[in-house]
Amino acid sequence: MRLELVCRNRVGIVQEILSIFVEHNIDLLGIELHKPGHIFINIPDVDFSKLQTFMPQLRLIDAVEDVKTIPYMPSEREKHEFETLLKTFPDPFISINSKGNIRMVNNLSSSLMGTSEDNLIGEPVGVLLKGFNFNKWLDNADVLAQTTRLKIQNEDFVADLMPIHVSKDEGDHVLAGAVIILKSEIRLGQQISAFKQVDDNNFSGIQATSGAMRKVIREAKRMALLDSSILISGETGTGKELLANACHEASERADNPFMTLSCAALPDDVAETELFGIGFQGDNGSKRGLFELADGGTIFLDEVGEMSPKLQTKLLRVIQNGNFRRVDDEQEIKVNVRIIGSTNRDLLNMVSQGLFREDLYYRLNVLGLTIPSLRERRSDIIPLAEYFIAKSGLKIGKTNIVLSDDCREFIEYYPWPGNVRQLENVLIRAVSLMEGHTITTENLELPAYTREHGYLEQDFEGTLDAAVKKYEADLLRKLYPAYPSTRQLAKKLGLSHTAIANKLREYDINKKTVKI
Repeated sequence: MRLELVCRNRVGIVQEILSIFVEHNIDLLGIELHKPGHIFINIPDVDFSKLQTFMPQLRLIDAVEDVKTIPYMPSEREKHEFETLLKTFPDPFISINSKGNIRMVNNLSSSLMGTSEDNLIGEPVGVLLKGFNFNKWLDNADVLAQTTRLKIQNEDFVADLMPIHVSKDEGDHVLAGAVIILKSEIRLGQQISAFKQVDDNNFSGIQATSGAMRKVIREAKRMALLDSSILISGETGTGKELLANACHEASERADNPFMTLSCAALPDDVAETELFGIGFQGDNGSKRGLFELADGGTIFLDEVGEMSPKLQTKLLRVIQNGNFRRVDDEQEIKVNVRIIGSTNRDLLNMVSQGLFREDLYYRLNVLGLTIPSLRERRSDIIPLAEYFIAKSGLKIGKTNIVLSDDCREFIEYYPWPGNVRQLENVLIRAVSLMEGHTITTENLELPAYTREHGYLEQDFEGTLDAAVKKYEADLLRKLYPAYPSTRQLAKKLGLSHTAIANKLREYDINKKTVKI
């Protein structure tokens, strides 16, 4: 039975309490004085009649305010808490005394050393843990916590060594021993992976209902943790910059700048100045480029396929060693920047035609992501549309906007050549100009389209023959690497060997112009 007495401090009160237990011939199993005004007593269980006799006597003692039974003593709770902590601790745990002998181990430690806890207690820890002089460490005048590497059963571990000091009345402290926590290489790897775990919120702005897009997001999350260059491929308007920014925010560079340059929007000399800066120009001073501004962060190069050969050469040098020179300057500058590029062109085909440097292509495409077009992930279209409608409506104070059934079906099967960007722009216009709360097909400003006959762009130029030839050349160029023999290619397309040979000659498709 455990009792708690709540009382005021008074000299002699404990003696009076104990005298009552002596009077009733009750053994005292333990007494604890914890926080001021609380005395805890452990006695054998007694029958109810005896309890009714001495409990009122305890309450009548001067300064005793309350007496009650409790389920456990404070020391018992602490003991069980400590044992539970040891049993559930995820790493091997060893406690040693000031002489370096083992006092206590958890189950993981005894299992690691191949013997029971009873056999380990009292053993010198240095006999079992190799690679560190525990006695020398414990003999120091000031024993400090440290982390070291050691071996157990020829297996490497990282050990956190933490001394245990007990305070004395004078304010000094005495060394009582130490605690050793061990971590294996596998365990350390798990902790580092958990620390680097990608925050899903960084990718929450990317609609990924379709299986194809979910696959892209899964790959992007893994690539974000690495520090190599990424090349994101996809048609115009698929959201390449949005994905690049999410990769940056999920990386270890997230606290540093994310800078963007559209390689297709600027003339060659302007793009070079924007990227690399310009040297000292008298009164105008010098100008830092994006590489300097993004030091420690990420640069997103949109449409890298539009880069001139000169810019490609300079970019390659930065990727290789981080060095570059400003325009009209001889001073070398070194930066630490991750590069994420994007393209809507077939860069590998451009490499085969000599339009893009092969070495730069492979430097950029260390990690590759391809965003499918919107027509290839139709299950994303309606969720995207509803998101854009709600977002646009909120800006102009319109709520509860819905799509008519015909409109839903139309936008789900429309080919969306401009992809997500085109879908967003069309819906922003529809929300802004519509009357009522229902968007119909008539509210969408798009070229006429039917499932049976497709659509024709209003600004189409050229002849049918030219369009057919362009399609034919593109198809042959894509098939040629897999069927480099004209006979194989002719068989694949159901044409004669002579017809295929003539077409390959007409479109200048051969082993020199197409990389195989």
